[in-house]
Amino acid sequence: MTAPENAHLDENADWPTHGTYEYAEYYHSRAQIHPYTSETAAMLQTAAFDYVVVGAGPIGAALAFRLARDGVRVLLVEQNWSEPDRIVGELMQPAGCMALGRLGLARAFSGIGAVPAHGYFITYRGRSLYVPYMRGLKGVSFHHGRFVMNLRAACKAQATICCVEASAAELLRHGDAVRGVRIGPSKADGTGVDVCPRVLTFVCDGIASQFRRVLNPAPVELISHFCGFVLEHEPVETADFFAARAGVLAQCRRPSDTHSNPLPMPHNGHVLLDGTGPVLLYQMSERETRVLADLPGPTLPEPSRLRAALRESLARAAPKDTYPGLHAKLMAQLDAAPRIRCIASKFIPATHNRLDGAVWIGDALNVRHPLTGGGMTVGLWDVVHLTELLGASAAVDARAVRRITAQWHWRRRPRALVVNVLSVALHALFAAETKELGLLREACFAYLARGGACTMQPSGFLSGLLASPILLVFHFFSVALLALRLRITGASTAYAGGSLPMRIFTAFYTLWVAACVILPRIWEELRP
Repeated sequence: MTAPENAHLDENADWPTHGTYEYAEYYHSRAQIHPYTSETAAMLQTAAFDYVVVGAGPIGAALAFRLARDGVRVLLVEQNWSEPDRIVGELMQPAGCMALGRLGLARAFSGIGAVPAHGYFITYRGRSLYVPYMRGLKGVSFHHGRFVMNLRAACKAQATICCVEASAAELLRHGDAVRGVRIGPSKADGTGVDVCPRVLTFVCDGIASQFRRVLNPAPVELISHFCGFVLEHEPVETADFFAARAGVLAQCRRPSDTHSNPLPMPHNGHVLLDGTGPVLLYQMSERETRVLADLPGPTLPEPSRLRAALRESLARAAPKDTYPGLHAKLMAQLDAAPRIRCIASKFIPATHNRLDGAVWIGDALNVRHPLTGGGMTVGLWDVVHLTELLGASAAVDARAVRRITAQWHWRRRPRALVVNVLSVALHALFAAETKELGLLREACFAYLARGGACTMQPSGFLSGLLASPILLVFHFFSVALLALRLRITGASTAYAGGSLPMRIFTAFYTLWVAACVILPRIWEELRP
């Protein structure tokens, strides 16, 4: 397992990244993994499991671990137990860290070079503002694959989890109920084996779930594409950046102090709003920063034009005269990157589960835009709520399980609605494909800069800590009313000019646009 290269900076014992990981010895171990063979098939035919979990990503692994702590037998099926390589799922919001603590996995960031995150540094038209997390809480940014391997290591250490490396071929249906899952067939051996758990099958196979259409046949909406590469740099030169939010702010307010990290505010997420779409920067370790540039629209530029489009967006987001060091690093690394990795940004609202015997959870159930980094937070809290409802004793009565899953659907909804709707609404504002949306983006920046509740409560939405849909609507329309005022008074720079009657008309039209951005998304999340 990769250890932090700058362990001497790890001086704060209350970081989630501090110390050793109790399951570190299982990180690389394959001794506990059963590849799909005839022997494994025979074992699965005779073994009895309370639960089957399909997918050992962040949500599936956390779910299997939490269930195993109650002493039940769990079959965890994953097609590939090697370290994943993804460009999203690399930032855990504070609410997600809290959920991991509830699940007994608070130490899962240890030993992988993870970096604490204290909030967001946001730039727009030459101005910047800082949005800290509520109550001084911290998030964590990291290599996705290393974090997943830590979660899998915790699963491999549990005697009641059977880890199988195989594909889940299909769900076994009987009318409107799911009886279990067919494991295999594999290319190497035979036809597969049917496994029917005593209680439930959990579908946790992620954003590209092959079983989502069983629950939700609606077409997937593509919103944009994130294109990413890694920025390599030296670490910060002082441990003050690790002290807490106050230490970070103190360092960034001393222009005479220099550090070799090119980010304006290390150990924070960076949102640069002047590109073609929003540009995100966050550290995966002390020496590596992920760059994600959003290109709005359902299609990507031609491969021959992709780098040129990214160069234009990054040059606008981090202009040379304002951020010379960062600009130079971005341009050099973009040219040197052997490949640009792209992932489609989707929105899939959650569907109420009306099939007995199975529960879809995590990105297999619903997906939001990755702009706010809230996917794992929603999924982990789904695990917390569901396992608390299931309790220590596995319910075998189908009616009782049906009641539990219905309760879970309503219990998860407030936080999921806030994170999901916020992600799509903010992307619409930050991508700003029309003058009205540009006006709303300007108003959003001005609103966040006001401080107090105008800053900290939106921070609570971003971090997943404030799960209040009503409060989200209040703040969103407060931004819309500020946009209306900016337009009518002529104070807006994003939508300037026009006579007073025209400004009044376009101001109220902007209010209508704001309603069209958020209200349909809320309805999609609320409908039964």
